Amino acid sequence: MDFPDRVRPIPQRRVVEKLDEYMSRRDYAGAERHLLYWLQEARLGGDLRGELMLRNELVGHYRKTGDREKALESAEAALALIDRLDFGGTISAATTFVNAATAMSAFGEHERALSLFEKARPIYESAAAAEPQLLGGLYNNMALTCAALGRWDEAQALYDRAVAQMEKVPGGALEIAITCLNRADLLAARDGMEAAEPAVFDLCERAVALLDGPELVHDGYYAFVCEKCAPTLDYYGWFDDARRLREEARRIYEGA
Repeated sequence: MDFPDRVRPIPQRRVVEKLDEYMSRRDYAGAERHLLYWLQEARLGGDLRGELMLRNELVGHYRKTGDREKALESAEAALALIDRLDFGGTISAATTFVNAATAMSAFGEHERALSLFEKARPIYESAAAAEPQLLGGLYNNMALTCAALGRWDEAQALYDRAVAQMEKVPGGALEIAITCLNRADLLAARDGMEAAEPAVFDLCERAVALLDGPELVHDGYYAFVCEKCAPTLDYYGWFDDARRLREEARRIYEGA
């Protein structure tokens, strides 16, 4: 391990809570400033664990804002910290692998992404403390990468696993809705839109029903998912629902 003699740890919980405030307002510039400030503090204090947390948050931030160069740079920095911390087969390592892989896949680095997902999978699946939400996220994002590589059967099986895990999670309906629309994209790409149309319709219908669930909290994350799902619903002709979800997301952000 590579630890300095004296470590001044950053207040991780407070950092994350403040980050959530920025994201609830969709203040991406403020979120980036916040993360970069604390990244510098972690470095100055020799806090490698804090630096890893911040690098992981930056990977997600730059993925959401579409900054390929910074997302991949932060992903490589996070992976290097796993080695410096000697985290090996820990849940923290697996979470970093998944986070980095998700960003790499989003920016077209599918083969590298799949290798990282494959490193994370046995860690999550063998860990007694692995949370269903973590497994669901792994399977869903790994399925997206398999679909991008044309590995249709693997992607379908992984989507099944993702849904099975997220059904165990309170509020998991949001993730299941995303998975439904990912499945729709897979079927349209594999079979062609004409052949896939009935199944795609059913998947879009289910996604909308899940997003309209009365038990869901309409918070910042709900708004994020609405914005994420709306373009796919538009693409498949669900224009009214897509518009309604965008309007709800805007209402949430403006009221934050």
